[in-house]
Amino acid sequence: MTWIIIVIILVIAVWLVSAYNGFVKLRNMVREAFSTMDVYMKKRYDLIPNLVETVKGYAQHEKTTLENVISARNSAINASSVKDRIESENALAGTLRSLFALAEAYPDLKANTNFVELQKQLQSVEADIANSRKYYNSVVRSLNTKVESFPSSIVASIFGFRQEPMFEISSDERQNVKVQF
Repeated sequence: MTWIIIVIILVIAVWLVSAYNGFVKLRNMVREAFSTMDVYMKKRYDLIPNLVETVKGYAQHEKTTLENVISARNSAINASSVKDRIESENALAGTLRSLFALAEAYPDLKANTNFVELQKQLQSVEADIANSRKYYNSVVRSLNTKVESFPSSIVASIFGFRQEPMFEISSDERQNVKVQF
């Protein structure tokens, strides 16, 4: 009978260590995924001032739009939490859309090679950000599922593992794009 109790205790201990290590692995994957996304967002932050300066030369009376882009960029850079970062990134995406909409009104700007090159670089970085968001959300989904699933939820609550927020788009971005001819 003593052996059975020892085996049960060993099985529980092995499961507990394994579950804990699984949480640590997932938490580190979430951190790595966010860090990767952060690198791409930094690239975007670095491109934005160049893009704004190029547009400034053609659209000087559109000062408010340009200031909004820079303000949204600075807000995103200075976001302190994941939740704040998500909100700031969504605001930045909206202001960038307005910047490119502004560019449509200036044919000379659309033909400017600097602007075209910066726009291509930004589109490439945006694609990288989108891919890194997918990976981040996938890893977060795995962590959150494990945090909520029984019996691993017991280990999560004992050791303080919590759900992480998904990187979702804002409700403004969910709206249909209005196309007029």
